[in-house]
Amino acid sequence: MITNQVLLLLMLSILWPSTALPFTPGNIGNLFGMPESDGRILQRSKRGWMWNQFFLLEEYTGNDHQYVGKLHSNMDKGDGNVRYVLTGEGAGTLFLIDEKSGDIHATKRLDREEKAMYTLIAKVLDRKTNAELEPDTEFNIKIHDINDNEPRFAKEIYFASVPEMSEVGTSVVTVTANDADDQTYGNSAKLVYSILQGQPYFSVDSENGTIKTALPGMDREVKENYQVVIQAKDMAGQMGGLSGTTTVSITLSDVNDSPPRFANHSFRVTAVESTEIGGAIGRIKADDPDVGRNAEMEYSIVGGHDTFNIITDQTTQEGVIIIKKALDYENKRDYEFRVEVKNTYLDARFIHGLQFKDYATVKVTVEDVDEPPVFTRNPYIIEVHEDTAAGSFVGVVSARDPDAGNKPVKYSIDRHTDLERLFNIDSVNGTITTLKALDREMSKWHNISVVATEINNPRQTTRVPVFIKVLDVNDNAPEFAMSYDTFVCENVKAGQLIQTISAVDTDEPLVGHKFVFSISSTNPNFTIVDREDNTANILTRRGGFSRREMSMYFLPVVISDNDYPIQSSTSTLIVRVCACDSRGNMQSCNPEVLPFSDGLTTGALVAILLCVIILLMIVVMFAALRRQRKKEPLIISKEDVRDNVVSYNDEGGGEEDTQAFDIGTLRNPEVMDANKLRRDIIPEMLFPFRRTSPIKDNTDVRDFISGRLQENDSDPTAPPYDSLATYAYEGSGSLAESLSSLESAATEGDHDYDYLSNWGPQFKKLAEMYIGKSPDRET
Repeated sequence: MITNQVLLLLMLSILWPSTALPFTPGNIGNLFGMPESDGRILQRSKRGWMWNQFFLLEEYTGNDHQYVGKLHSNMDKGDGNVRYVLTGEGAGTLFLIDEKSGDIHATKRLDREEKAMYTLIAKVLDRKTNAELEPDTEFNIKIHDINDNEPRFAKEIYFASVPEMSEVGTSVVTVTANDADDQTYGNSAKLVYSILQGQPYFSVDSENGTIKTALPGMDREVKENYQVVIQAKDMAGQMGGLSGTTTVSITLSDVNDSPPRFANHSFRVTAVESTEIGGAIGRIKADDPDVGRNAEMEYSIVGGHDTFNIITDQTTQEGVIIIKKALDYENKRDYEFRVEVKNTYLDARFIHGLQFKDYATVKVTVEDVDEPPVFTRNPYIIEVHEDTAAGSFVGVVSARDPDAGNKPVKYSIDRHTDLERLFNIDSVNGTITTLKALDREMSKWHNISVVATEINNPRQTTRVPVFIKVLDVNDNAPEFAMSYDTFVCENVKAGQLIQTISAVDTDEPLVGHKFVFSISSTNPNFTIVDREDNTANILTRRGGFSRREMSMYFLPVVISDNDYPIQSSTSTLIVRVCACDSRGNMQSCNPEVLPFSDGLTTGALVAILLCVIILLMIVVMFAALRRQRKKEPLIISKEDVRDNVVSYNDEGGGEEDTQAFDIGTLRNPEVMDANKLRRDIIPEMLFPFRRTSPIKDNTDVRDFISGRLQENDSDPTAPPYDSLATYAYEGSGSLAESLSSLESAATEGDHDYDYLSNWGPQFKKLAEMYIGKSPDRET
């Protein structure tokens, strides 16, 4: 077994291979402060009294402390007076020193990967005085590496990709491992890469770990994923070296090396004729083994088509056949065209020798459906003259069943569009007539909807708008355009303009309006001049108008139009006579009032009469109010009980309420105070005497109430406890018993009526009547 000194010598020979050692094998002990063969100790250098560096192998596995080296001073005579002290990194824990001999030992195994060198300070002290015998000297303990760490990759699994059909030698990915051993010493960290799994498809560069393709023509469509295992081994790959492995998952990425192809080169599609324009009737699909962008396809119809078109669904890469023109089963039932499919993106490396497109034939069959009727026009515009009599012809609409059966159709008007019911339609032939006369001045257009319905299938209906334009007929006469306020001054002269008038007509002739104005030629006061622009001037024929003679003139004006038939109307222009200043400005138009002989005017007399009438009405109303007034009563009080009905709405306090009333008083009216005070007069004494009830124990009433209470407690259908129950109780009877004569005939002889004489003078007459009839008395 090689000792540590020999191993250290070997390592030193590696460190200094081309230079002479600073010591010889004979003085190797001096490196550790060991005695030489001649017994001399290593002498102090210029910078200290000891060797400044020690070497120690890592990962020492011995049981005892590992010997590091020896410190020795020339001051140490071997008499035990010198004490060696060690300070610095790991002193006292990792490294221990013998105070007497200066031997240094390591207390545990050291790992160079954790710390490669320790710096310590050696001291030489006098054991007795503790004085320093030598200056402090710093030295290093360097840990030499051994191959104790295997190579490690950064990841356990790497993922990489390379395009399919790549050339041999195409770089895929580089994987590197790290070795924690010292790379500057020996081959402990020199790695060599090799491939353990993945051949013959891939290879790896032994020096840098670069994985490359090793097989040409790898096709993703054949195999897409590969698992490659790479090994890194230290000691330059020699025997005894440590190794580590990693897995690389390599995926072949797609390239556009496969053209699209139809699995079936003939497709048959069925479409119903009612399909709307733009609606899809079917789909076709070509297969492309590529993926992603390389699998995108474009469909087209070879040479185009006037009825059909095909578009590409980007999600499913299908060709969608759509309608460009409405289908008609009755006109054409079968169609045929060719569809071309090709890749959208092409790879120039693979287009040589391959045609990246394919063709298929599509046959479309149209199916018949029950279609609604079809109008010959949409919409209809019809013109009709106004004032047309009811039942007159307006126009005709026509619809037919487009199906082969050509089923009969009936017509109707949607009354929601003809709320006034102005029109009617023949359900068989579609003739539209009027129900009422039309007036263009009320409405120029009438918009109605006509509905065509198959007789055999009422669900098949079609609507069409019908616009009816009402043509104008000259049926309205012109009239004044506005209401005129016309006056003439009293001092006016003949031929003076007093008003310009114009007219309007609700009719609309094609050549425009032309109105003619005229008045009676025999009018002595005014004349009219037509200005030929649908206006006219009113002029005075004379002067000297007077309000006393005539305060207002009514001038009839005849206005005529020029359409056929000619319509004319007479409008009356009211002309007031007013007082004006010298400039012709109106001052007053009120007529002057002529005085009466007694000095009072008519207006004054009317005012006086109105005042008299108002005074009479006031007097009459005043008298009526006094007659209806009533005399106030002597006592106006809510407490007045005379002829009043007093109602109470008080439930009382229950069975324990003894303050509300005295039931004994109710049962015995004779105990009530006869001198009860009147409430409508002032009492003679303020504190009247109150007699207490002689009956204190009302056992019969209490028994009655107790009986009713028990009945309600035992009755499950009784109302709640807070309900008010009202009972009518007459009592047990009068002390005088019944005075009724009923049934007295049978018992008359059995009664003794002597007690009636004890009742007092009130019952004297009664006592005489019954006592006198007693049989004993008669005897």
